[in-house]
Amino acid sequence: MRKLLILLAFLATPAFAVQPDEILPDPALESRAREISKLLRCPVCQGENIDDSNAVISRDLRILVRERLVAGDSDDQVIDFVVDRYGEYVLFKPRASGANWVLWLAGPGMLVLGGGMAWIWLRGRRQAVPPEALTPEEEARLREILKE
Repeated sequence: MRKLLILLAFLATPAFAVQPDEILPDPALESRAREISKLLRCPVCQGENIDDSNAVISRDLRILVRERLVAGDSDDQVIDFVVDRYGEYVLFKPRASGANWVLWLAGPGMLVLGGGMAWIWLRGRRQAVPPEALTPEEEARLREILKE
């Protein structure tokens, strides 16, 4: 039983996707590479960044990012290079430009539209005519019904 628990504890530890042969000797460049890798989505895994993904294409992208950094590219140039090759889908945070403006503005637009509709609905409820009071005959009839 103890061996099984040790095995489960070993399997539950996180797997690190970055291989030792990928790591750059310069700590500053490696730090930049890690930050860029966290911003890029794995084209295969779809929910993981390339820093955490074990997919072959993620390894290729990690190596590509490091090669571009060693060549002297800035962070933005590296990201632009990857986006030019794979499209904006690889960005976890898409850029607010072009057709993406529709997506960026849709959320706040829906919030304003929903708030306006709620305000109109609440305003209409407040102005509704209150029910009329009962006439004396209706009150007497109601008392008779309730006594029975």
